[in-house]
Amino acid sequence: MTTASSPTLNPVDPAGPALSLAEQAYRALRDRLIMLDIAPGEPLHEGRLAEELGVGRTPLREAMKRLEIDHLVASYPRRGTFATPVDITELAAVSEVREPLEPLAARAAAERATAEVCTELRAAREGIEALSAQTPWREVMAQDLAVHRLLYRAAGNHHLEESLIRLDNLATRIWCVVADRLPDVVGHIREHVALLDAVLDGEADRAAALSADHVRHFDAAIRGVL
Repeated sequence: MTTASSPTLNPVDPAGPALSLAEQAYRALRDRLIMLDIAPGEPLHEGRLAEELGVGRTPLREAMKRLEIDHLVASYPRRGTFATPVDITELAAVSEVREPLEPLAARAAAERATAEVCTELRAAREGIEALSAQTPWREVMAQDLAVHRLLYRAAGNHHLEESLIRLDNLATRIWCVVADRLPDVVGHIREHVALLDAVLDGEADRAAALSADHVRHFDAAIRGVL
């Protein structure tokens, strides 16, 4: 299930400073694992991946260590490294932590978003509004990941940002497993429009409430097809 399309570039993450080779490898592999381009249980061959990503083995190994911390890969002595299974039963645990943290980030984003980030938020809003039932599934998922990561960055707290990215990655992986059974993926993502408006207008309470609703709707949608 592995694909080799544009592995060194990551269109999902918001713009930022130049990245190290280890960071580039980490982000590229992370999103391939999240989107199930690397299937659950699939082995990750170091030599092949280093060639695909255009990096040496040292930065690749650094990336692998981080992915293991993220619970996206698991390494076994004398066996190698494998993509972790997607455990749908983890949804409750992931949602339990996201429910307080997502509104916290939305509130902070409404209070702290810089002018530069607000420009990116407006562009993200336009991207969501352009989605339709005909939009390719991968583009829809990429928009969702990008908006979440941008909102976390807008909160201005790197501890909160890192925690939420990790949780959202796991939630998105579960989503990808059941996406073909969900009735309205685009509609779910369109909920971000009101949330982005609240953040851009500095309405912290409204942003927090909308974010909490979004997490609950996500959890309910997944449970509805299990």
